[in-house]
Amino acid sequence: MQSWGRQEGLLAAISLLLLAWEEVCTIEVPLDPRIQQDLKQPPTIIKQSLKDYIVDPRDNIIIECEAKGNPVPTFMWRRNGKFFNVGKDPRVTMRKRSGTLEISFRNGGRPEDYEGEYQCFASNNFGTALSNKMLLRVSKSPLWPKEVLEPVVINEGAPLVLACNPPPGLPPPNTFWMNSAMLPISQDERVSMGLNGDLYFSNVLAKDAATDYSCNARFLFTHTIQQKNPFTLKVLTKEPYNDTSSFSSVNHTDSYSGRSVPETTPTFLTPTGTTSSKMVLRGEQMLLECIAAGVPTPRIHWFKKGGELPTQKVKTENYNKTLRIMSVSEEDSGEYVCRANNKIGSISHSISVQVKAAPYWLEKPQNLILAPDENGRLVCRANGNPKPSIQWLVNGEPIESAVQNPSRQVVDDTIIFRAVQTGSSAVYQCNASNEHGYLLANAFVNILDMAPRMLGPKNQLIKVIENNRTFLDCPYFGSPMPELRWFKNGQGSSLDGGQYRVYLNGTLEIKRARTEDQGTYTCVASNILGRVDNQVRLEVKEPTRIVRAPEHLTVTRGSLAQFDCRVKYDVSLPITVTWTKDDKPLSISWRLKKDEDSLTIPNVLESDEGTYTCTVSTELDEDSASARLTVLDRPEPPRDLELSDPSERSVRLTWIHGNDNNSPITEFQVQFEENRFQPGRWQNLSSYPGDLNSVVLQLSPYVNYQFRVIAINAIGPSRPSRPSPRYQTSGAPPDVVPRGLKGEGTKTNNMEISWEPLLDMEKNGPNLRYIVSWRQKDMSQDWKNVTTTLARHVIHNAGTYKPYEIKVLALNDFGPGPESSIVIGYSAEGRPTAAPTDVRVSKIDSTKTHVHWAPVDPNTIMGALKEYRVHYWRESSLLKGLRVNKEVKTKGFNASGLQPSGILTDLIPYSNYKMYMKIVNRRYEGPPSNTVEFQTKEGVPGVPKFFRIKRWRTDTIHLEWEKPEEPNGILIGYTLKYQTVNGSQVGHIQMENFPPNVTQFTLRLPDRSTHYKFFLSARTQVGAGEVYAEDSPHFANEAAPRRQIWNLTVEPNSNYADVSWKHNFPTNGSEFVLEFTLKSNGTVRSVPVKHQPPIKLAGLIEGARYQLRVYSHEHHGISSEYVDFETLAAYSKDQVDIATQGWFIGLMCAVALLVLILLIVCFIKRSRGGKYPVRDKKDLPLDAVDQKDQDGSFDYRSDEDNKPLQGSQTSLDGNVKESDDSLVDYGDGDSVNPHPPCNRGFILGRIQMAADVEKFLFLNSKPAVEGLRYMTPKFL
Repeated sequence: MQSWGRQEGLLAAISLLLLAWEEVCTIEVPLDPRIQQDLKQPPTIIKQSLKDYIVDPRDNIIIECEAKGNPVPTFMWRRNGKFFNVGKDPRVTMRKRSGTLEISFRNGGRPEDYEGEYQCFASNNFGTALSNKMLLRVSKSPLWPKEVLEPVVINEGAPLVLACNPPPGLPPPNTFWMNSAMLPISQDERVSMGLNGDLYFSNVLAKDAATDYSCNARFLFTHTIQQKNPFTLKVLTKEPYNDTSSFSSVNHTDSYSGRSVPETTPTFLTPTGTTSSKMVLRGEQMLLECIAAGVPTPRIHWFKKGGELPTQKVKTENYNKTLRIMSVSEEDSGEYVCRANNKIGSISHSISVQVKAAPYWLEKPQNLILAPDENGRLVCRANGNPKPSIQWLVNGEPIESAVQNPSRQVVDDTIIFRAVQTGSSAVYQCNASNEHGYLLANAFVNILDMAPRMLGPKNQLIKVIENNRTFLDCPYFGSPMPELRWFKNGQGSSLDGGQYRVYLNGTLEIKRARTEDQGTYTCVASNILGRVDNQVRLEVKEPTRIVRAPEHLTVTRGSLAQFDCRVKYDVSLPITVTWTKDDKPLSISWRLKKDEDSLTIPNVLESDEGTYTCTVSTELDEDSASARLTVLDRPEPPRDLELSDPSERSVRLTWIHGNDNNSPITEFQVQFEENRFQPGRWQNLSSYPGDLNSVVLQLSPYVNYQFRVIAINAIGPSRPSRPSPRYQTSGAPPDVVPRGLKGEGTKTNNMEISWEPLLDMEKNGPNLRYIVSWRQKDMSQDWKNVTTTLARHVIHNAGTYKPYEIKVLALNDFGPGPESSIVIGYSAEGRPTAAPTDVRVSKIDSTKTHVHWAPVDPNTIMGALKEYRVHYWRESSLLKGLRVNKEVKTKGFNASGLQPSGILTDLIPYSNYKMYMKIVNRRYEGPPSNTVEFQTKEGVPGVPKFFRIKRWRTDTIHLEWEKPEEPNGILIGYTLKYQTVNGSQVGHIQMENFPPNVTQFTLRLPDRSTHYKFFLSARTQVGAGEVYAEDSPHFANEAAPRRQIWNLTVEPNSNYADVSWKHNFPTNGSEFVLEFTLKSNGTVRSVPVKHQPPIKLAGLIEGARYQLRVYSHEHHGISSEYVDFETLAAYSKDQVDIATQGWFIGLMCAVALLVLILLIVCFIKRSRGGKYPVRDKKDLPLDAVDQKDQDGSFDYRSDEDNKPLQGSQTSLDGNVKESDDSLVDYGDGDSVNPHPPCNRGFILGRIQMAADVEKFLFLNSKPAVEGLRYMTPKFL
């Protein structure tokens, strides 16, 4: 028998080895619904309840068991190993097409009666699948046993354990400790709760005494909390506990310092002894606990003998008293040591940990689908501690007792199948178990036979791009596995090899598709059960390419950017062109323009910056190209200005650069404002290179500065930064000399000494004044001086033109400044007493002559010689009848020497002149010299007075002119030159001469399109005069319009301006350029304009001055005049015009209506007032105080009418000063009752009300009150 057993084992090993050499491959069934619908399959459990299944007794019980298979499985249950007849129990139902049980207790019954072990069986014609064995238990939450707890009395410093002992529940409850105020018991290193729920005191303090230590148990399933009777803890102390004593600040671990409590070495409260052991299962978490007693409170430390704690899985809790290791594995076995120590001593406890393992899978058996005559195997490998045993079952029965199958062989944990046959499908179960648990796995073996089927669409059309690798899919299925072949155009041998490759899944690869590869491809699949084919049509298309890609652009904000994207593609494919910005879809709004080959962005903004991508796509391929748009703009203002390193005359200014907006900052302009001399006015201080951000500013004394910085790049200046903090420099004496010192006479016998006052930044201190000193030159006099706050001082009785030495210095409250150099000044000049003699002329020409004279004695000039001044005038023309202008003109000569002379120019030819000469100093002219007469010679004539060219008919031109206004001699005739003009080509010059009495000429044209240029001049004996040039007019007797631009107007706003102009260019196709210059730094920018005015010029700086012109894009020489304008300062939206507010308008309407009503009442009372007839009321008794008039009427007056009016003024004699206002203008006649019912009190009351209204409105809107001020007297 032993020999036979050894032979059987040897044969099994040989069989397993042979099977390993064979190819074992299960059939992968496609998920195609058509295949799955026809696929017969044994049952598979897909859903089941937990092995350890605890249910809530308040709910119905649901035990899940779901399975799939074809045909649909039927279900059967076992309870406690016996058949469970579901139909006999009215409380139990099974769901349709499912094995899930529902146990209902609506009509009574106890859930506890259904506790036990349940197992589900799912069966169809091909086998039976089993669920796990599910242990059903009902959750329990028992009450806490009633007990009387005696008070716990303990000495201070002793250890204590308050036991919890919660009632056993299913599952076990969570425990926690609270007091009577429902607040958790405070826990720390000294006081903490153990894993068993007990409350441990390492040592007791006097403050622990309380009557409400209560343990609570929370039951999760029932969501209830049960409370144990509270403990009363009494602490016996030798000294009273004082929480505010001086030693309360000592470390809490040494709370007994200063008290007579003995210190003790540590001892363990749990676990007891020096060693213990613990077993834990693999995959669970392990909790080790050590709680020690002692005074002071011991600290806990953990170690592992022979190794280190696994830091990735280890976590200490409960103030280091608990060691938690997650997901324990075999390597976590070993000896763990906890050590408790305080300053008195230490103690250790060793815990031996042994890790066991319930079975776990190494290789779980998988479903096996085989074709007839194929081989296969099922493997079930599991591990555990101790090692689990393996048991095979077939359809829920042990394999040993199942029907024998010759194609099946069991070898330990493996079942080997050889040459399987149809009808041997079954479900196999593998059960791996040891003392800690079990594993159960179902795996079916399905023997499948099926004729070939095509799974893909019929007659599919595939489009591919030329030269691309192409795959033609032909998904198929069959059992046994069919053989697949490909053919092209229905003929030839199968395709495989070369540029073709056929994959196992039926796909045909064409490595590089060409135009000749187009056609119809057929795939054929066949096995022993049949044959099937499918066709695929292939079309090869031209690739899509971008032939002109967008290029990187760098543009200025406000200008135009355009990206190109020209495409070449297969015309048989629809094309889509999309643009993205920074990989996000680009919304083509009204501002962006997209056409077939480009994207245009007008008026570029900062937000337009980014990477633009043009993507061209068809259904087969796509191409894309990207380009970066960089927007240049003025830089952002600098920020975070700081002042440091202060000194008397300097301070360091530091700032942070703002964004340069893609244009490097080239310069920083530092400005300052001071609040003493010119508050609110910002002035330039200094400029610095753009790479600096910290500079030392040179400052003036006695100035309260604040600074701001402006960044400048190639586009322009930034907005100013926020001002820096103020910096006050100390005062000092002036350090500059007053400039422009001079002394000169302004009146007879005086000399005014003047100089330029120091600038505000040069004063250096308060109370600036000047000390001016003077003395007469070369007279050995002492210096005289005076102190003044003005910039001049007048010296009287200084003589006539006397030289003086003068000097000046500035001083302030801090002292005097440097003294100026000595300057020579002169007192006032007198009138010259002599005239030049021997005045004569020579070398007389047509327009000039030489003048000669004898110099005067210098002493007669009475001052500094300024010039010899000639007074001359044209007395008459040598031509009779020509009227002349006899205006006297002057010309000065500075000639010196014994025989001075000069040339008198700009004379009119052929005229009689007179002249005389005077000597001139800086204040006066002297007496005239003798009068000299002379005649100028004949010259060339002036230009003709007018020259007109008219075109009377299409074949002639008529010319008219008039003699010059200044003939400058005797006219002898006119010369007319003319030539043809055709664009830039001109003809030969022709000439005509005319006598002086001929002033017109008619020229016949060779054809109507001929144009001429005419040149006309008059002649004297001297020669021809200035030429008058004209062009011949166009056809129809109208002159050709000269292109021009005029009437340029600008309406500025804060950051833009509306610009308009007029022109006579063609309206279609004319382009203009707006050129504007920022005056602050001379930056010039140009904006092209392709549409007609008006236009909006954007991107301007608030509050800046500009110069603007418009010129033609085609003819730069044709330009408008320059126009200067200034943009408005930034408008604050918070400013509201009160006159436009609804409440104000309503208030004004209410006031007007009230005044109108009061006036109507006043007029009605007035018309009824005065004297009222009472004849019709004779029967009424009269009051004794009533006063009767002669006409039988009574004057109704109130006593109050005789009293002073409220607000009236009383004179010195006690009489009331009445108002000057009169109501005559409002009455019906010439007189008014002096005391009408609408009396002064009424009127003055209305005036006072109107005044109050006006005062209120004045506080809100001054312009609105103006109208009310003029309206009030009318209404009142």
